[in-house]
Amino acid sequence: MPRHPTLAYVAPFAVYVGLLAVQRWIPLPVPALHSLRFAIVLGVIAVVSRPVLSLRPSVPIASIGVGIAVFLIWIGPDLLFGYRHSAPFENALTGHAVSTLPANLRQDRFFLALRLLTTAGLVPILEELFWRGWMMRWLMQSKDFWKVPLGAYQPFAFWTVAVLFASEHGPYWEVGLLAGIVYNWWLIRTKNLADCILAHAVTNGILAIYVLAAGQWQYWL
Repeated sequence: MPRHPTLAYVAPFAVYVGLLAVQRWIPLPVPALHSLRFAIVLGVIAVVSRPVLSLRPSVPIASIGVGIAVFLIWIGPDLLFGYRHSAPFENALTGHAVSTLPANLRQDRFFLALRLLTTAGLVPILEELFWRGWMMRWLMQSKDFWKVPLGAYQPFAFWTVAVLFASEHGPYWEVGLLAGIVYNWWLIRTKNLADCILAHAVTNGILAIYVLAAGQWQYWL
C-alpha cells in the first residue's frame, strides 16, 4: 500500500475533472487541450496510482461480455423507446443529449483517435479507481478504507456509488445508473478492479466506435 493511498485512487479522477473545469481559460486549440489533458492524467496514473493499479483481470472473457451488455443497456432505450428528449432527461440540471463537438473536429482524425483512446483507455482506469476502488470502500470505512477488501458489499455504499456514478452522465443518468449497478455488482462478484476496468473499457470502446461509425455524436457530450 502506498504512503498516501487516497491520493493513489483519487488523484487521476480529480486531475481529469479539474482540467475539464479550467480548459476554457487555457488558450490552446481543442486537440492540443485534449492532448495535454491526456498526457497529464496518464502521467498521474503512471506515477501516483501505479502501486494500487492492476490491469490483470481474473475473468477477462466474462468481463468483456459484461462490457458489451452495458453498451447495449446504454443505447437500448434510445433505439427502442426514444424518450431521451423528454423533461426527466433533458432539463436545466442534466443538460441536453446534444454533442458540443464542432463539425470540423468530427473530421479530425488525430482528435478522434485521441478521444477514442481517452474514452476507452484512460477514463475506465481513472473512474474505476475513484468510484469502485476508493469511494465504495471509503463509504464503508472512511478512516482506513484500504483495509476494506475490494468487492466488499454494503447496501449504502453500493447504492450511493451507483447514484453518484449516474449523476455524472447528465441526460443519460438512467442508463448511467444501470451501468453503475452492473459495474458495482461485477466488482463484488470478481473482487478484482481490473475486471471492472476491462468491462468499462469495452463499453466505452464499443460506444466510441458506434459514435464514429453511425454518427451518433450525442453520446459524446
